[in-house]
Amino acid sequence: MDSKENTNAIQFKYLDLVTVAFTVILILSNFGSSAKIIDWGVSIGKIRLAFDAGTVFFPFAYIFGDVLTEVYGYARTRRVIWIGFGALLFTFLMFWLIRVLPGESLWQQTVGQEAFEAVLGGISFGGIVLASILGYLIGSFANSLIMAIMKKLTSGKHLWMRTIGSTIIGEFLDSAIFIAIASLTGVFPWVLFWSLTLTNYIFKVAIEVFFTPVTYWFTGKLKHAEGVDVYSDLTDLNPLSF
Repeated sequence: MDSKENTNAIQFKYLDLVTVAFTVILILSNFGSSAKIIDWGVSIGKIRLAFDAGTVFFPFAYIFGDVLTEVYGYARTRRVIWIGFGALLFTFLMFWLIRVLPGESLWQQTVGQEAFEAVLGGISFGGIVLASILGYLIGSFANSLIMAIMKKLTSGKHLWMRTIGSTIIGEFLDSAIFIAIASLTGVFPWVLFWSLTLTNYIFKVAIEVFFTPVTYWFTGKLKHAEGVDVYSDLTDLNPLSF
């Protein structure tokens, strides 16, 4: 297996599929965030454990992010993160266009612009767009950087330590930034800030821990299929490169 990140000549079999899966999950999570807030019906002290529905999807994007960095290295993961950013931006712009285009009369009577605004308006303009983009970029790059650095420091051992450790930091940054900006811009009421932040964070980290055996299995299969085990070049960690 190749231990260097300079493997540009290799034609990877599954990198494109993992990239597509990562991007689809990312986009679906934003639809979920705009559409519904879920209440578990339990509390931690006075904090109600409620979360936006995008939380159901987003932990899996982090799992794919872990797999990408572990198998293909930080440089390729950085590229996938920017591809995801482009897909998000395109989604937001297209739904903004759909929002401002005039509605057909029968649709206006049976569904209406207000219903569209209430459910899908959030992913077409304003706070949730800014919250999603900043939370995603900062959280994803933090997750991937920590994975790459820890792999080098641990000589590729203790994958569980890297996946969980990177998620603890990356998901915290993502959740806190997303909820804070969304609350500041009126997408979520401020009264739900701690409830949404805490629940998002607990749920996302718990999913990562729960799926650790799957992550082990998936990375092992991919490393074997691709014939690589990439150690990232820690002199090239600039997140702005593509």
